[in-house]
Amino acid sequence: MGALDRRVTESIGEFPLSRVDDALLTLTRSANHSGLWFAAASLLAGLGTRKTRRGALRGVFAIGLASFASNAVLKPLVPRRRPAADLLPPSRSLPDRPTSSSFPSGHSASAFAFALGVGLESPRAGAALAPLAATVAYSRIHVGVHWTSDVAVGSAVGAAAALLTQRWLPRRPVDEAIARPWLDAPHLEQGDGLSMVVNMGSGRPGVDPAEEIAAALPKATLVRLEPGDDLLARLQEAAATPGTAALGIAGGDGSVAAAARIAEDLDLPLAVMPAGTLNHFGRDVGVYDLQEVVDATGAGEAVAVDVGELRVYSASTGPAGGERVVFVNTASFGGYPDMVRLREKWEKRWGKWPAASAALVAVLVSAKPIRCRIDGRETSIWMLFVGNGPYAPAGMTPAYRPRLDTGLLEVRYLRADRRFSRARAIVGLLLGTLGHIRTYVEHTARTLDVELLDGPLEVATDGEVMVAGERLVFSVADHPVPVYRRDETRWPERATAW
Repeated sequence: MGALDRRVTESIGEFPLSRVDDALLTLTRSANHSGLWFAAASLLAGLGTRKTRRGALRGVFAIGLASFASNAVLKPLVPRRRPAADLLPPSRSLPDRPTSSSFPSGHSASAFAFALGVGLESPRAGAALAPLAATVAYSRIHVGVHWTSDVAVGSAVGAAAALLTQRWLPRRPVDEAIARPWLDAPHLEQGDGLSMVVNMGSGRPGVDPAEEIAAALPKATLVRLEPGDDLLARLQEAAATPGTAALGIAGGDGSVAAAARIAEDLDLPLAVMPAGTLNHFGRDVGVYDLQEVVDATGAGEAVAVDVGELRVYSASTGPAGGERVVFVNTASFGGYPDMVRLREKWEKRWGKWPAASAALVAVLVSAKPIRCRIDGRETSIWMLFVGNGPYAPAGMTPAYRPRLDTGLLEVRYLRADRRFSRARAIVGLLLGTLGHIRTYVEHTARTLDVELLDGPLEVATDGEVMVAGERLVFSVADHPVPVYRRDETRWPERATAW
C-alpha cells in the first residue's frame, strides 16, 4: 500500500501546473473544520424542501460521528507520516500543512459523511453533492497532505458514519403511511359540500388562513375559530351546516383530534389542512399543504384511518361513567408528556432527535417511579406511551407510523422495578440501543387497561394535557374515519423535485 500511495503522489507531482491547482487549494481550505459543509447545510435548510432540511440535519450529525471516529479514535491509534513536501511542486503543496497523523483523512470523512447523509433523505441533493465531496477528498492528495489510502479509508469512515445515523435518526421510508383506500368518499369539487373549521391562530404569521382556503376552495363553508371559542361547538356547527358531505379542520393535532371525534360520531369523512406547529398527523397521513387538500377532495380520494379512544375513570365518575377522549396520534402519562414539551422547546435549535434524546435524559434524571397495574399485572414504570397504531422506530422517541389502519394500539413503557433501570435507560438512549434493553417494554394490543395505584395522574393526548384519572382504558374505535389524501400515483406532476 505504501508503494502504491507513493507512486500516485509522485504521478500527481508530474502534472503540469495550472489554474486547477489554485482552485483545489481554495476548495481544500474551504473544507477546513467542515466549514464548506456547514454552509451547504445552511443553504439546504433555509432554501430547500422538507427532504433537504432533514438531509441537512442528518448530514451535520454524520459529520460529527465521522470527525469523532477519524480524529479522536483512528488518528491516535494509527500514527502515520504525511507525504514529504518535496514530492510535489511548492506551488501545488498546501503551505500550512497539518501536523496530526495522516491516517485517515478527516476532510474526506466529513465530505462523504455529509453527502451521503443528505442523500439518505434527498437522493437528488445527495447526488448533486457527491462530486463536490469526491473533489474535496481528491484535493487532499493533490495538495500533498494525504496519501491515497488515507483518503480511501476516510471516505469509507464518512460513509459508514452517515449510515450509522439511522440508529439515532431513523429514516422515514416514504412521506405517507400505508392505509387502505376509502372508495366511497364524496367528490367535493372546489369544496362543494365541505364544511371546514379554520383555527384563526394557525398558519403563517400575518396570513389569514381562511382567505387562502376560501380562494382555493370557493364553494366550501368556512367556520372561523377565534381565540376563546369552543372548538367542539364550532365543529358541531360546521357539521350541522345544510348540505355538509364532509367535515374539515385547519389547525394542529389537537384540533384534528377533536374534528376526528365529531367526524366519527356523525359518520363523515374528514379533510385535514395541517396548520399547527408540528402537524404529526398530517405528516403521517401524507397531507402537507392546501394544494393536496384541494386535489384529494376534488377527486374524492381518501384512506381509512384508525382513531384511538381513551376512557378515563376517577372516584367522581365511578366505574360506569368514564370520560371519553379521542386521540389521533398518541396518549401518554408519567415523564413522557414532560419529555415532549422539552423536546418541542429545544428542537428548533438542536433538531428533533438531539432534542428528544436530551429531553428524555433530563426527564429520567428527575422522574419518580409510578406504581400501576397494567392489564391486571402490578409493576412500576417511569413513563408510558400509547400510540394509535404501531410506530417506528423502537424506543421512547417514536417518529412515524408505517400504517394507519391496523386496528391496534402500540404500548411502550420503561420499567422502574429493575435494578439500575434509570441508568440502563440513559445508557441505552445514548448508544441507540434503548429499544433492546430489558427495562424497555413494547407490544401491540387491541385494548390496554391501566390502574394507577398512587392516585390520579394527568394524561396527555396528541401533545396536550387533557384529563386526570385513576384508571385509564385505551382502545381503537370500532370504525375508522375516512381522511382525504391525494393518491400520489395519479398526481405525478405534484411530486417534490428534491
